[in-house]
Amino acid sequence: MTSAGQPAQPDQNFDYMFKLLIIGNSSVGKTSFLFRYCDDSFASAFVSTVGIDFKVKTVYRGDKRVKLQIWDTAGQERYRTITTAYYRGAMGFILMYDITNEESFNSVQDWCTQIKTYSWENAQVVLVGNKCDMDAERVVSVERGRQLADQLGWLQILVSN
Repeated sequence: MTSAGQPAQPDQNFDYMFKLLIIGNSSVGKTSFLFRYCDDSFASAFVSTVGIDFKVKTVYRGDKRVKLQIWDTAGQERYRTITTAYYRGAMGFILMYDITNEESFNSVQDWCTQIKTYSWENAQVVLVGNKCDMDAERVVSVERGRQLADQLGWLQILVSN
């Protein structure tokens, strides 16, 4: 509410708005990625996301103001029915795996199936190998990540929190 007792108006000052979802197994770094990107902050303590959360970030592309609504999903199986409901209407997905965790990489195919099942066919997907700052513990090579991204027809990015 505003001081005049009127409902606060949502920010309508943008040219485009995109809904993006960050998905992947639990503890691959989805929340850390989101906080680093949106707030430029990082906490090394692990806190599991319960259900789903989101942040908004405005970026500029040329003279256009683009509002990104980025949803951080819980990776645990028990939240899957909740999180897949958010796939509808998503224009893009950041599918994340942990380069130090083989299981998270092996699960990419399952996440791909969920995207195909619950989202629209033109949704864009970026495959992200996270935790590159832990290269000494790497179990998934850069080449394997690139091969999978190529096989799926996606862009692959390697990042660290």
